[in-house]
Amino acid sequence: MNRRNYLIRRALQALASLFVIATLLFFLFRWGLPDPTTALVADGLSPEQRELVRQSFGLDQPLWRQYLLFLQNAVQGDFGFSFHYRAPVADIIWERLGNTMVLMVTAILVAYIIGVPLGAWLSWRRGTRADTVGIFAGLMFRSAPMFWTGMIGILVFGVMLGFLPTSGMRTLPYEASGFFDKITTVDFLWHLTLPTIVVALYYLGSPLLIMRNTMLEVYGEDFIEMARAKGLPERTILYKHAARNALLPVVTQLAVTIGLAAGGQVVVEVVFSWPGLGREILNAVRTSDFPLAQASFLVMAAFVITLNLLVDIFYSTLDPRVSFK
Repeated sequence: MNRRNYLIRRALQALASLFVIATLLFFLFRWGLPDPTTALVADGLSPEQRELVRQSFGLDQPLWRQYLLFLQNAVQGDFGFSFHYRAPVADIIWERLGNTMVLMVTAILVAYIIGVPLGAWLSWRRGTRADTVGIFAGLMFRSAPMFWTGMIGILVFGVMLGFLPTSGMRTLPYEASGFFDKITTVDFLWHLTLPTIVVALYYLGSPLLIMRNTMLEVYGEDFIEMARAKGLPERTILYKHAARNALLPVVTQLAVTIGLAAGGQVVVEVVFSWPGLGREILNAVRTSDFPLAQASFLVMAAFVITLNLLVDIFYSTLDPRVSFK
């Protein structure tokens, strides 16, 4: 199978996966959440008035018709109106998604920028005290729940030292003319610091340990012996030859890490009161706002599926030996 056919097949698989997820979300939220009219109407309304509310949101339609309308509108990027906010779901999601992406991407970049070269260096220092400390630290932070690490960070740096802000994205009150105006200030970066450290420490262990272990396997390859026979410096062999060939598992893990981070943002956003999509999902489930909840999950799923597709494409670029099957 050539590259073009492989990419077409993978794209079709991604669309099929997204369709299945959308279907599951639609029915699970309608069968698993309480009647949303309890959150939409005030106490004391008559059954007729409740029925008018249901009609205004299309809840009086048969379930199969609601499902077809949901799929038709979702393809067009229209996810309906939020029961809680009385506003278009798409507007709420894009605003919250931007906040989530800033935190998630920053934290993962920090984790991989530190973890990949550090893992390569630990493989070079195998068996030393530095190697032992690095492995212990990576496993410890990976095993510690993010909510626990976050609360410790808030206690130490926010409460005891008063060094870093512990909640929100900006110091209130503030007015921002747009998204980029909101995130390009020193105050925002100061609020971003602590949650970024917490999330980065949690995901640091994956690139660090994978890079270290893969590097140890690469050291036994013939081309490494050839490079040493040529008299190349050990540092050049380490980072230019061995590290490049050890990056493939790290790239694969990056897609998994981003997928886990997209789902795990709920925890850190609740701990730090970060106004992101993860915290919004929790609030939507609490208020039975299933248009907002199902659309949020669907957007996250689309993001993860698209990312995995891109990783498959770049994988072959990093390693031409990869075959398309």
